[in-house]
Amino acid sequence: MSEGADDDGGDAGAAARSRGGSPRGDGFAPSALGTREHWDAVYKRELQTFQEYGDTGEIWFGEESMTRLIRWMQKHKIPLDASVLDIGTGNGVFLVELAKFGFSNITGIDYSPSAIQLSGNIIEKEGLSNIKLKVEDFLNPSTKLSGFHICIDKGTFDAISLNPDNAIEKRKQYVKSLSRVLKVKGFFLITSCNWTKEELLNEFSEGFELFEELRTPRFSFGGRSGNSVAALVFQKTELTTLGHFLEEPHPEREQPMGSRFC
Repeated sequence: MSEGADDDGGDAGAAARSRGGSPRGDGFAPSALGTREHWDAVYKRELQTFQEYGDTGEIWFGEESMTRLIRWMQKHKIPLDASVLDIGTGNGVFLVELAKFGFSNITGIDYSPSAIQLSGNIIEKEGLSNIKLKVEDFLNPSTKLSGFHICIDKGTFDAISLNPDNAIEKRKQYVKSLSRVLKVKGFFLITSCNWTKEELLNEFSEGFELFEELRTPRFSFGGRSGNSVAALVFQKTELTTLGHFLEEPHPEREQPMGSRFC
């Protein structure tokens, strides 16, 4: 679900917020960009294009967005065998980049079967075999989808926020699913063109704490400046109110930040 634009804030702006006048009261106007039907159609076209011309498609938030996340993982010495989940993997290009940097336990999910088929074709073309792909709806994940050290989202939460059918509840379900699949003390890396830093802090206030804000391109217009994209790293806390999704903490295995996960 998450691939399909050319640079930080470029075509991804098509999914950006439509503030003011939203009939739902959550700050976003409903959009087809938040529906499964839209993304199924997008990836059916991209799959056909790849099969005919070998074009892998574009990258949501651009190549710099992938480099930014991988640099963070290297900076904090994330083990290459850490389990990584790409939520809404789209064409799977980010998975390919992770594999090229040496990460060996990576999984991509998307609720569009065409996206997963496209990802598989691209991964096969790259000669990679250590990447797992699954058709999964992250709002209703299977019980086998769990135990990840790192979860990454580039645009999927944005799309969910635009769903015409009760997007507020879908966002809450997203947070519950994230808490279920991510290990305690695991990291959640999110890149968004819809949400500001402050808004994301509010959305993920239950069971997660801000670990780091990543630098993104700034813009200036009319005497004001800001960021067109927010990129944050959250860490799952030991205590949360999300109930049965949680793991029990293991104090004896706790290790300092920057070292191997428990």
